Amino acid sequence: MSALAKFDNLNRKIGLALEGIGLTAMIIMVFITTLDVVGAKLFLRPVFGALDAVMVLQLVAISFAATITLITGRHIEVEFLAVLFPEIVQAVIDLLVRLVCLALFVVLFWYMVVYAHHLQIRMETTPTARVPLHFFAYGAAIAFIPVCLAYVSIIIKCIRRIMKK
Repeated sequence: MSALAKFDNLNRKIGLALEGIGLTAMIIMVFITTLDVVGAKLFLRPVFGALDAVMVLQLVAISFAATITLITGRHIEVEFLAVLFPEIVQAVIDLLVRLVCLALFVVLFWYMVVYAHHLQIRMETTPTARVPLHFFAYGAAIAFIPVCLAYVSIIIKCIRRIMKK
């Protein structure tokens, strides 16, 4: 097994663990929303802080599922123009797109850390339940690290594909 395959395997395991956290957040979000609607409509008592919880759980669900979504190829890709070019040009376009995506996630990681620090310094909380927000922002930033690592692996594979042609 090559070093890149071992790296991919490790990143996949990390992605699956993060996906589990994201899936748990999604299930909790659905449960809270259901309780909130039932409580508000039947008993005239909505769940306290339900909107706050759903807000932060959405962040957790989306950011923590990003790695495994990328690795398994569940992101939407539009290739209507690239398929018209020769294979080498397609490979170069793919490499350039992946480099832009890596740059985007590095910037997202960096700004999420800066934003989380800002939330921490300002002691920002959710509007109703007063739960500190910086923990969730730091968590989202950490969840972007394996995405960046997955893009590094994909870029290496793109470069190898170009070199073979």
